[in-house]
Amino acid sequence: MTLEDKMHKIEEEIKRCTKCSLWKKRTNAVPGEGNYQAEIMFIGEAPGRYEDLQGRPFVGAAGKLLTSLIEDIGLTRADVYITNVVKCRPPNNRDPKQEEISACSPYLVRQISLIKPKLLVTLGRHSTKFILEKIGVKVSGITKVRGTLFEGEINGVPVKVLPTYHPAAALYNPALKDTLQADFRKILEIIKEKNQVKKGVTLDFFLKSDR
Repeated sequence: MTLEDKMHKIEEEIKRCTKCSLWKKRTNAVPGEGNYQAEIMFIGEAPGRYEDLQGRPFVGAAGKLLTSLIEDIGLTRADVYITNVVKCRPPNNRDPKQEEISACSPYLVRQISLIKPKLLVTLGRHSTKFILEKIGVKVSGITKVRGTLFEGEINGVPVKVLPTYHPAAALYNPALKDTLQADFRKILEIIKEKNQVKKGVTLDFFLKSDR
């Protein structure tokens, strides 16, 4: 079975999923989209209204900002993989509940295991908390960890994790846009300066010779 076949299998499972109550009111589940061999994976929290209608991640106002931030560092959505911890929209865009994250997050872990991204960019506190705790880092708040590079392993896949704010936060608080842009420039630095050592972490894992 090819990588594409395995990813499509997960996507179909997500679309049929009834593991938590969110399936009852969804229009579409939102498995994720992008490059199945991406070196960078963006992980949000949960779909919103427009994502639920289209079955695609980050297509509303926050999605437009995310797309702009990605393009500002010379990439496109086709270069990366974009998904969420929770694949169905919580009612009224409320925060996902812990039981919903627990039920749905195994899909994300499987996606990470197949795509094997080098860098996970977590967008917002829920995805940041989930991913960092997966690599053994306790999180008390997004503000304390955003912009800091972490390293660890998820399901046998070595990963680097760069937490930042969810783009939606910058829509409510425009002052955060500069911070988001600064964090995205760090992604560019990580990609371009493959052998740079930052905070004691060697970044030569971005060399593609082992892919």
